[in-house]
Amino acid sequence: MNLVDSISKEVSTMNQFPEFSSGDTITVYYAIKEGDKQRTQHFKGVVLQRKGSGTTETFTIRKMSGGIGVERIFPVNSPVLEKIEVNKRGKVRRSRIFYLRELTGKKARIKEIRK
Repeated sequence: MNLVDSISKEVSTMNQFPEFSSGDTITVYYAIKEGDKQRTQHFKGVVLQRKGSGTTETFTIRKMSGGIGVERIFPVNSPVLEKIEVNKRGKVRRSRIFYLRELTGKKARIKEIRK
């Protein structure tokens, strides 16, 4: 095993979140510090991609807000993440669904996997 990987594994605190992949609709709850106060805000959208591995893994979420697409990138092991809820499982055939950026309306729908 690589020395850098072994040290980073010891130092980092791995968050325990449910499994999700691209195409899933998730809600991310994260903490925001404003001065001496702290509050929790949520961001609900479709996962466009998961990138990286280990401590440097990130995921990108996209939502529509007032007709404008908003994307946000979250590190998986960030201490500000409080919890992640998987709302819907999506069926997509790609790991990075950037083609969703150009689609609007009914074409932007993702088929749901029902279990």
